[in-house]
Amino acid sequence: MEQTSTQNKSSKQDLFEGVDFYQVDDLLTEEHKLIRSSIRDFVKKEISPYIEEWAQDAHFPYEIVKKFGDVGAFGPQIPSEYGGGGLDYISYGLIMQEVERGDSGMRSTASVQGSLVMYPIYKFGSEEQRKRFLPKLASGEMLGCFGLTEPDHGSNPSGMKTNFKDMGDHYLLNGAKMWISNSPKADIAVVWAKNEEGRIHGLIVERGMEGFSTPETHNKWSLRASCTGELVFDNVKVPKENLLPGKSGLGAPLMCLDSARYGIAWGAVGAAMDCYDSARRYAMERIQFDKPIASFQLVQKKLAEMLTEITKAQLLNWRLGKMMDEGKASTAHISLAKRNNVAMALEIAREARQIHGGMGITGDYPIMRHMMNLESVITYEGTHDIHLLILGNEITGIAAFK
Repeated sequence: MEQTSTQNKSSKQDLFEGVDFYQVDDLLTEEHKLIRSSIRDFVKKEISPYIEEWAQDAHFPYEIVKKFGDVGAFGPQIPSEYGGGGLDYISYGLIMQEVERGDSGMRSTASVQGSLVMYPIYKFGSEEQRKRFLPKLASGEMLGCFGLTEPDHGSNPSGMKTNFKDMGDHYLLNGAKMWISNSPKADIAVVWAKNEEGRIHGLIVERGMEGFSTPETHNKWSLRASCTGELVFDNVKVPKENLLPGKSGLGAPLMCLDSARYGIAWGAVGAAMDCYDSARRYAMERIQFDKPIASFQLVQKKLAEMLTEITKAQLLNWRLGKMMDEGKASTAHISLAKRNNVAMALEIAREARQIHGGMGITGDYPIMRHMMNLESVITYEGTHDIHLLILGNEITGIAAFK
């Protein structure tokens, strides 16, 4: 029986109005601002009142999937003819920013669906695959996941052991994937595996195929409102028409990760803005030594540095978004933004925790939840150090990780 949320509303109201010290809004179109406003309202209504309870209970609210579909958070950059939003990359970034302000786990659900499932089916799939899967994924009727990471191959995906053999009328898939967002509830998985020649291909594996299971990962201290699990393939018969025909090799899944990492760069700013906004409000209200703690130099230093870093990251994202729309953004450009913005958000969460004092560790404020979530975001889809080495490779032409 499907578990549903108790939907106990938090008594604490979401008062967030935005952070825009350098008037970055002037660089956005009216459509951009309308999209952001609609997602912000959605987060305030559907996520903020319940997220602390979901995180405390380690509960993934499956009903949010259909709601994400209704509001257009799945595959906003996919053409509308396949059910996507047909929007530009700045719109996609703004959507991820607003969803992650609500919670990183919620953003993971949305960005996996849009960038790691819908994107490869659109980019590398057949027309039949696009028409069969994309509209249902866009609407939230189906949930998908992306299988690349393995128990022994994380930063080095090219060493993957998952493989498939050509059996004439079908493929036989064997192996396992780990740390897969959405997997326990997913209807389909875009799985990357090696053929008999060792070439990496994408396969669409569907729930119900014999030998395919998705054990859930428990006891997480991070992304507790997101469902995470494994993908296990024990002689799974995959129809030949489920192979993604458009591209093979490691470059295919890495292109998907570029799209997802772009969304993370924006999403992390949302988490940072939420921590900053909460810290600013708390500092104005918290009285110590007969005056608000916002009047003390060290608290003002923390707030000023938070605002500075958020502003720099906003400008970085806007420029990267323009480059994405113009087809000029490289993997290294995206790595710089992902690495910088997630580290920035994590540092702001820690500083905000200091400003909140003991209250910062409770679910009355979002700080500790964001901090724990960002500990995952800083290592998934390319660790902090791997992104540094991607940049180092770009600068020197020498790959330090091979």
